[in-house]
Amino acid sequence: MTVVLSRQEIKRLIAKKPPLVEGYIDLEEQVQPNGVDLTLREIALLQSSGRITAENDQRLVSDLSPLVFDGLGFIDLVPGAYIITYNEVVHLPENIMALGRPRSSLLRCGVTVGTAAWDAGYQGRSQSLLVVYNPLGFRLQKNARVMQLIFMRLSRKTQGYKGAYQGENIE
Repeated sequence: MTVVLSRQEIKRLIAKKPPLVEGYIDLEEQVQPNGVDLTLREIALLQSSGRITAENDQRLVSDLSPLVFDGLGFIDLVPGAYIITYNEVVHLPENIMALGRPRSSLLRCGVTVGTAAWDAGYQGRSQSLLVVYNPLGFRLQKNARVMQLIFMRLSRKTQGYKGAYQGENIE
């Protein structure tokens, strides 16, 4: 049976080696009753088209151009699509996967975060799609909480993620 992890279980797994999540800004504020809020590290514009093919060796993701925050750590975004990178590094054991959902405050501003599944065994500093639908744009600050990652224990251990994004964006 799949079970969503509670705040207590998440904090217990963060205390282990490797931690479930590291690189957080404020653990007490970010750990929620049913997940962990991820915070904004970087934001970039898409600079080229991409390509998804039947074979992974022909996949081509879009080139990115990083945007610069102002002196107060803000960035003003016009309507459109952006790629965001989180501060937090996730270390999923082979019996836990995760799903990400945008924070409701973003949605109330006409902005959303698009995510894929975080497979069991994945480790890395993830990226997601941020879309500004609000025709008036959106102002966003570095380190703001933008998405909640919800962890689910699998019915049994898997072999774990072995894809191209394993270990991504870890310095």
